[in-house]
Amino acid sequence: MLTLSAVSKHFGGLQVLEDVSLTVPEHGIFGLIGPNGAGKTTVFNLISGLLAPSAGTIDWAGRRLDGMAPFRITRAGIARTFQNIRVFREMTLIENVLVAMGDHSRDNVFRLILPLSRFREVEQREEKTARELLSRVGLADKARLLAGTLSYGEQRRLELARALATEPKLLLLDEPAPE
Repeated sequence: MLTLSAVSKHFGGLQVLEDVSLTVPEHGIFGLIGPNGAGKTTVFNLISGLLAPSAGTIDWAGRRLDGMAPFRITRAGIARTFQNIRVFREMTLIENVLVAMGDHSRDNVFRLILPLSRFREVEQREEKTARELLSRVGLADKARLLAGTLSYGEQRRLELARALATEPKLLLLDEPAPE
């Protein structure tokens, strides 16, 4: 499903990764374990397109990922959480999840031409899905709160709900820490 072949990453003269090769099979669970500074987050950044490898290739389901834009990688079915939480603190939990769903929804392209009743149906369906995702991570009762009011652990769970909102085939969890 995912293959890294001889992937290296250099930042100027600093070599962060050298010749990393790994394969994650479909339906598999794969863990990267190592001390701080070992390059685990760098591997996730390379897979998700936030960084480009200095050498090597990254293949996903028969497609080259290296050099692909992050949003295209998400559309291809890879989602991630971050070591440092990235939520929209001034938005509600439900809005945070809806934003993640926004790019994934097939109906968004047609919203401007939809009749108002159809637009409301789509909106209600998406909100229902967002609430189900929040329920799945134990945050349904806080859907209307601002994300910035959540505890660290709750923000982690919100970030997971947002990643799941993209309907990924591969989910990368960077230092998940349940509350």
